[in-house]
Amino acid sequence: MENLKSGEFLIKETDASEVFISEEYNEEQKMIVQTINDFMNTELYPIVDELDKGDRKLMRDTIIKAGKLGLTGIAIPEEYGGYEQSFITQMLTAETIGSGYSFSVAFMASTGIGTLPIMYYGNEEQRQKYVTKLASGENIGAYCLTEPNAGSDANSGRTNAVLSEDGKHYIINGQKMWITNAGIADIQTVFAKIDRDRVLSAFIVEKDMPGVEIGLDENKMGIKGSSTAQIYYNDVKVPVGNLIGKRGEGFRIALNILHMGRIKLGANVLGASKKAITDSVVYANDRKQFGVLISNFGAIKYKFAEQVIRTFALESAIYRASKLIDDMMAKLKANGMDKGLAAIESISHYAVEAAILKVYGSEVLDFVIDETVQIHGGMGYSADMACDKGYRDSRINRIFEGTNEINRLLVVDTAMKKGMKGEYDLAGTAEKYFNDMENIAESHKTGEDFFEEKLRYIRNFKKAILIVMHDASTKLGKAFFSEQEIMNNLSEMMIQTYISESLALRIKKLADNNLKPNIDIYKDILSVNIFDAASLLNKNAIDAIYSYNEGEDTTKIINVVSKLTSVAGVNVKEARRKIADYLIEKNEYRF
Repeated sequence: MENLKSGEFLIKETDASEVFISEEYNEEQKMIVQTINDFMNTELYPIVDELDKGDRKLMRDTIIKAGKLGLTGIAIPEEYGGYEQSFITQMLTAETIGSGYSFSVAFMASTGIGTLPIMYYGNEEQRQKYVTKLASGENIGAYCLTEPNAGSDANSGRTNAVLSEDGKHYIINGQKMWITNAGIADIQTVFAKIDRDRVLSAFIVEKDMPGVEIGLDENKMGIKGSSTAQIYYNDVKVPVGNLIGKRGEGFRIALNILHMGRIKLGANVLGASKKAITDSVVYANDRKQFGVLISNFGAIKYKFAEQVIRTFALESAIYRASKLIDDMMAKLKANGMDKGLAAIESISHYAVEAAILKVYGSEVLDFVIDETVQIHGGMGYSADMACDKGYRDSRINRIFEGTNEINRLLVVDTAMKKGMKGEYDLAGTAEKYFNDMENIAESHKTGEDFFEEKLRYIRNFKKAILIVMHDASTKLGKAFFSEQEIMNNLSEMMIQTYISESLALRIKKLADNNLKPNIDIYKDILSVNIFDAASLLNKNAIDAIYSYNEGEDTTKIINVVSKLTSVAGVNVKEARRKIADYLIEKNEYRF
């Protein structure tokens, strides 16, 4: 069966047998996880407080140690000194390292956005010279895009490159800011406009080139161990052979690398979320109030269950999307495409899913770590507790790799534009549902089992999204894409639906293959998730409808949307208590 295209989940079904789930890791993947965990326990956790003091040398040395274990070359082909692991394995690596506080930021920046522009778009000479040392951990990478007046609007940057009179160098002048790894990186991918070009080009700059000046580290709210500084370029002579790709291709490179950064951030925060949940339950299983362990209180069990439900759902969506990327990579490489280009083409293709995972994942971690602080009570506010560091470190993820506000708009914008380009018939399907809206809601059928019911709800959710999308875009016309509040409503509906469907497919596969003896707990996770998602979809749909239908008769469409987002009642208290009790029994996140 042909893979779903990015955003096509809105109009097509997926069978549970087609998705990859975390319970299917092979032995090699499990060994990589064990290697990382051993590294974290022996080399990283004992020094996290020292790293937070901003010791550049200590952070650099720690990344080099990770490189000696092969961790910095997971995504790199063997011919450039790497281990050429699957995208699923790359995401698993990102997840496992995600519990490493500011180290995870520095590590991921070097191995991801600091290395992969050269790997994906560089020529053979550039790969042999630079990627090999980045893959081994001998060199550390940085990605230099943001400028004082160019944040989300990256193409408005002013850093300039001019060809020298002898034609051998580009002379770069400009300033970059918020550069992760600025103070420890050997190799920088720098974006600048050649002469008066409208769009960016990309260059490889070495830190020791004359005219490169690294500023002092910023005094940040969190991720304090990660070197973040401004970099100044004063008549820096960069060999013409260090241009990455073609002239003017930098903007495309930047956008595609950001897609990769977004989806890997989704995995990164997953690891941090799992650690925070474990920190929560370990503390609650030791702390007594009124002579009783606080883990026995219903209010605490509610928090535990919500932490678990959202984290497990995030994980389900991450590895569902990762398999699609792996499958597309394999197909492109089989057709003769260069390995690097096959990788970035596959990742950037799934831009809708990358944005969904970035937004949902960063907000899951913010929720989980906030509740971890709350569960710790007064101790949670102490800088001596791990959750203090986790709380401060988490906040940047909603800004990293494009703000969540930008990414929410991208979810809808990208899916609709893919439909307009003919990648799939989004508009036609939406119009069909809209024209027959009073008859399209699927209702309970005799003999319907648990999963048939949940998947029916999800199909109805998709129809609600498409009806509102069609109605809004028809009534607003070209103005639709500037109505950000309405696009945000649709985006939230899409995010919740994709997450719920991914969760349902994972749990159905678990049940179909008898992979969990306690499957009822996982069914409880799904029941609560869909029950809550239905309310969120209904609220966002109605908000959107009233926003573009002011003064018109909206009764018909609201009645239809309310029917499509209606689900059977769930005893959420008992379901959450069962989920929490399992967490309490295991005394760690083990779902």
